[in-house]
Amino acid sequence: MSDRRLDELGYYLLGGHPKGPRAILEEARRGDELGLGTGFISERWNTKEASSLSGAALAVTEELQVAIAATNHNMRHPLIAASWATTMHRLSGGRFTLGIGRGVAAAFKAFGLPMITTAQMEDWAGLVRRLWAGETIVDHDGPAGRYKALQLDSEFDEDIRMALVAFGPNTLALGGRAFDDVILHTFFTEETTQRCVAQVKRAAEEAGRDPDAVRVWSCFATIGDHLSPELQQRKMVARLATYLQYYGDLMVSTNGWDPKVLERFRADPFVRSFTETIDGRATDEDIQRIAPLIPDEWLEASATGSPDQCVARVRREFDLGCDRVILHGAKPDELAPILDAYRASDPSTAGVV
Repeated sequence: MSDRRLDELGYYLLGGHPKGPRAILEEARRGDELGLGTGFISERWNTKEASSLSGAALAVTEELQVAIAATNHNMRHPLIAASWATTMHRLSGGRFTLGIGRGVAAAFKAFGLPMITTAQMEDWAGLVRRLWAGETIVDHDGPAGRYKALQLDSEFDEDIRMALVAFGPNTLALGGRAFDDVILHTFFTEETTQRCVAQVKRAAEEAGRDPDAVRVWSCFATIGDHLSPELQQRKMVARLATYLQYYGDLMVSTNGWDPKVLERFRADPFVRSFTETIDGRATDEDIQRIAPLIPDEWLEASATGSPDQCVARVRREFDLGCDRVILHGAKPDELAPILDAYRASDPSTAGVV
């Protein structure tokens, strides 16, 4: 069995709703020990501030790549974001990726924040890359904002990866033409996954880029049956229920699901009683009550069952065109049996013992 680093696989650090941020230290170390390629950090406005967490994860690891997936570009001034990324890049010897996303419209509206546009993200990415190249930017007036002058250091010549969490066609196309990594959403059907990969690669080619150089990540729920049934339900049913709470219309339209099922889910009095995320607040009994509202076929885009069954389903994502796979919803130790099975079936190391 080979002990090669599994660069094609990633996982989320502090996934779900952790009680505090210190767990990232052990999760990052353990992922590094297990040979996972990338640890992803999703920013949340409580104790998951991305710049602090990325520094902690990079400081306690030696080989693990750390990627932000995602923060919102309008949360930080371009100088702050570019400086943060450069600091992480140099601190880690090139193991950092800065990733952004459009954000959740309902949250932006509730907090009085302006909606993010595709044009803003593209303009912002261009500004940050120019700052990394040592440019002095004068009198910029574009979708990302008006800036009289921007500069970090005229001697900079940084090659830092940028990622985009993408859902709709406009964002997927932006990822293909302007970003290095594109991260898809969890619970995408096979048809949706193939279509999204094709959109990214086509946009890259149309922009004169090498489509193979733009890495598309499947964010794939990987929940083996070595976990308790209650924990499996929390990581699958409760997680999808939370997505349906906040952007169910987009999930349903993207996957071609029946919108009437979403209507029934939203209209259910028990679901409506949750004023916060279901996966963060529901008890095991609550989740059992919600489970019948979500069709089994909506949960099929996931790796479940024995470690070998999970591996077979993860490998299917590569067959669908994805370059890399995030084993979503599980901590490193929860993934360990699946990683053992993955290594045992690794076609690139057949015969290696």
